[in-house]
Amino acid sequence: MSREVDVAILGSGSAGLNALGQVKKAGKSYVMINGGEFGTTCARVGCMPSKALIQIAEDFHRRSVFNRHAIAGGDALTLDSKAAMEHVRDLRDTFVDRVTSNSTDKMSEQVLIHGYARFVNPHTLEVNGETIKAGKIIIATGSRPIVPQAWEQFGDKVITTDGFFELEHLPESAAVIGLGVIGLEIGQSLSRVGVDVTGIELSDTISGIQDPALQQVAIDVIGQEFPLWFGNPAELRAEGDKLCVTAGDHSVLVDKVIATLGRTPNIADLNLAAIGIDHDDRGIPCFNPNTMQVGDSHIFIAGDANNRRPILHEAGDDGKIAGYNAARDTVTAFRRKTPLAITFCDPGIASIGASWDELDPEKTAGRALIMAKNKGTLRVYADKTSGIILGAALMAPRAENLAHLICWAIEQKQTVYDLLRMPFYHPVIEEALQAALYDLKGKVDADPPAGLIELATL
Repeated sequence: MSREVDVAILGSGSAGLNALGQVKKAGKSYVMINGGEFGTTCARVGCMPSKALIQIAEDFHRRSVFNRHAIAGGDALTLDSKAAMEHVRDLRDTFVDRVTSNSTDKMSEQVLIHGYARFVNPHTLEVNGETIKAGKIIIATGSRPIVPQAWEQFGDKVITTDGFFELEHLPESAAVIGLGVIGLEIGQSLSRVGVDVTGIELSDTISGIQDPALQQVAIDVIGQEFPLWFGNPAELRAEGDKLCVTAGDHSVLVDKVIATLGRTPNIADLNLAAIGIDHDDRGIPCFNPNTMQVGDSHIFIAGDANNRRPILHEAGDDGKIAGYNAARDTVTAFRRKTPLAITFCDPGIASIGASWDELDPEKTAGRALIMAKNKGTLRVYADKTSGIILGAALMAPRAENLAHLICWAIEQKQTVYDLLRMPFYHPVIEEALQAALYDLKGKVDADPPAGLIELATL
């Protein structure tokens, strides 16, 4: 069997579905080929079910402050972990159903193919014994968790996010290995619902933080809830019905290891050698992030498959750009949005715009505002000459709200003076941003506007 289409989309996650929307809008013929489970990574095993667990953990953790608020009985509260995980799965299934019912469920078998595609040549794919020739091809095959091969011998004692939400009962003890965004979120949540957690990270930071001042604050705050080990690789060995986890001079016996070592693009089985394109040292095709085009070819790569910014909103934008260009004869470059990354721990952590390691210290003014004990810090970066806000990094209550305000300001190329003219209510967390901006304005060379800094003249 064989057929020809204008566009073939490999993958039905956030990137693939957004690409599909653009291709359909342009009236092009298409097929969508999907291997594995339907539903986006975010909805099935990522940020959406994790937020359900985070909410349960936060609510249960609140019992520790009830006495201070003159509310008695908090010590008697208990958590049914089996029912809690059932609730998380119920919400997860709802999320996935919403994604598929609005897209793939309405597609016929002629355009939605269940299977794993591989390249035969640059314009030809093979899937389930069928040959598909496509004028344009979009690779949006997503990613999978990284698990060292040596750990596979321990079976279900080592789990990733792909299996974590299927647990019927939470373990009594766990080592969370890899303290990026999802590792930190799951680690803190498990600790707050009573699991004896140890966090292990090969690098010297958590949540991908680049700013050294924020890095230390985050380690100090999170380290008060469960032990954190840094700087050494983790080694596992079986010891009875448990696992002994060793990292440097530290070791601990646990019931489960939660492997959150990151994710790797699902591209190894695509037979990319058949299309003769350049790739980087990780095997990822070289592409333009403003067009999603691979080299100057008819192939586009979007979402986790390109490993650029594996976050849902970035994958969605990747897919829109890839789909738009795949459906047209000419390729258009799009300006990318201001980077925004949020970790939903408590307090939350966020990175906005340019990160610490990307900035020239000679041309950048920075301000650190240390908040109340155990609440975090706020770092704002601006261009010294113009006062334009370049980036920020923070750990604070309601971090996601502050992060969006700062992100929108960066997107609009606003200066420190522009932001100080905005209204700030009292008492709200946004006043922390105001305080940092007041100090920051004294570190930039640009002259303030006429009149009072915080008020615009008529």
